[in-house]
Amino acid sequence: MAMDALQLDRYVTDTLMADLVGHDRKPSAYLVYLAVVANEGKAALGYGELAERTGLSRRACQEAVAHLIRRGLISATRRSANEAAVYRALTPWVR
Repeated sequence: MAMDALQLDRYVTDTLMADLVGHDRKPSAYLVYLAVVANEGKAALGYGELAERTGLSRRACQEAVAHLIRRGLISATRRSANEAAVYRALTPWVR
């Protein structure tokens, strides 16, 4: 069985990780960002699914998503209140 390799922009490992984990003190936000990126940059996931993929609690995922949205690192859209949000990884460092 062949495994696909995940390609990350160097910024994600060289700068964003230190920024979210060290400066913002939000390692959970970094894990959630990676979970979205690992899904080809777009993921329709509920907080329970995000928690399962990252090993975080649902609450930690909620806080991480809110932080990432505030930082402009992901966008979230939902068609209705009962559907999981669709998260898109944003790359504001690429102009």
